[in-house]
Parts: sequence; C-alpha cells; structure tokens
Amino acid sequence: MQANGTPDSQLAYEDKTFLSSEDARPLRIIAEYLEPLQRFRRAKVHDTIVFFGSARLAPDGPMQRYYQQARELARLLTVWSQGLNSHAQRYVVCSGGGGGIMEAANRGAAEAGGRSIGLNISLPHEQRPNPYVTHDLAFEFHYFFMRKLWFVHLARALVVFPGGFGTLDELTEILTLAQTRKLERAIPVILYGTGYWTEVLNFDALVRHGMIDPADLQLFQYADDPATALRLLQAGLAPEADESTPGFTHSRTQASRNA
Repeated sequence: MQANGTPDSQLAYEDKTFLSSEDARPLRIIAEYLEPLQRFRRAKVHDTIVFFGSARLAPDGPMQRYYQQARELARLLTVWSQGLNSHAQRYVVCSGGGGGIMEAANRGAAEAGGRSIGLNISLPHEQRPNPYVTHDLAFEFHYFFMRKLWFVHLARALVVFPGGFGTLDELTEILTLAQTRKLERAIPVILYGTGYWTEVLNFDALVRHGMIDPADLQLFQYADDPATALRLLQAGLAPEADESTPGFTHSRTQASRNA
C-alpha cells in the first residue's frame, strides 16, 4: 500500500516473486527456449558440432590426452569451418560450457580465432563456466531438458569423449532419437577413445541379447586421434542448400515417417 492509500500494482512480467513461483514455471521453461533462439539468430549461428565428455578430464590429469585431443580437434574443426563459403556461422563448436572436455573444446575453437558456444547448467558441483566460451554465446540453463534440446536443435554432428553419467545420458538420448528415426536428418556420432567406449559400453552384448539390431551399430563410429575424427565428421556432414539461420534439426512428421 502506498503512502496515499493507493494499492500497489505491478506488471506481472516485472514481478520477480511471481516469476520465481511454481505457477510461473511454464514461463521460465519457454524463456529458456526463446532467449537462446534470439541470441543464435543475432549471432547468425547456423549449426553446431557438439562435444560431450567429462568435466573431470583436466589438462594435467591422468587422462590428460583426451583434453588435449579434444582441444586439437575443436581447433581443426574451427579452422575448417572458417574456410567454408557461407554467410552464416557454420559448424560452430558447442559444449556444455563447463570444465574438462567442455573447456578443451571451447579452448581449441578460441585458439583458432573462432567463436564457440557454451550451454552451461546450474549445478552445485563441477559445473562452472569456462573462460573460453564466446561471451555472447554463453548460456546458463536451469532445466536439463531445455539444455538438452539446444544441444540437439542445432547439432549436425556429435563427438563424445569419455565421460560419466551425464555423458552417457546425452549419448544415449541422441542414439535413441537416431534409432527411432525421430530426426529428419542424420547426425553423425563419433565415439572418441575406442578402448574406453568398448570397455564401458558393450554394444555387441546388446545385439546378442536382442536389445538392439545389428544395423544400430552403424549409428556411430570410433576415432582415436583428431585427424581421423575430423575426416569422419567431414565425410558425414551432408551439404545443405538451405542456409537459413538457425538451421534446426526437426522431428520427423508422420507423413515423412510413412514416406
């Protein structure tokens, strides 16, 4: 109540208490779609190459080779993408924005003089924005599912370095979308570190037990050095005539599934 007895009034979209309430959750969710969309359009980002991997893989740790190789691959990809004839930002390196493999990817892109994206998530541990993400392409998400949507929405390919639960979650979601043909375009998936992945995930056992088809093993490839990974990515990236920005990965419609 104001001093003159007039009731206080406030526009709903300026009411921070309301916007933080349970009732306003749908508004917060849609904001995590619309705000990144606006920034990607402004930056003319067309599509991305997504790097997944553990935040625990440090540049000086026992598995430091993965950090350095992710850094080099991101640098090579960025150099290659900058040489393409396009009015849009093509094949921009995208990571989860934190440390470890995420930092390595953003660092490699920065060292090549390119831009890179960081889709950070607010967590109590391990997830702090790394300093190599391009400033206007650094995002902070509250909702995991909205962050994961943006990983897929612009992705043209994935490179998955060794990681834990989060990396496995991100990898298997993409493989499920590809297996079930929910995406209009194929997204090449590179599992980086053959020894790690064949030990951690026994895909052959899934085939043997009838849990996946033998053809599902074609949904991904292995690489053990940056040059091989780059070559596989370049071979798997089909050209697009449409360079509208952003270049979304769309879900397949019922009509296209029946075609």
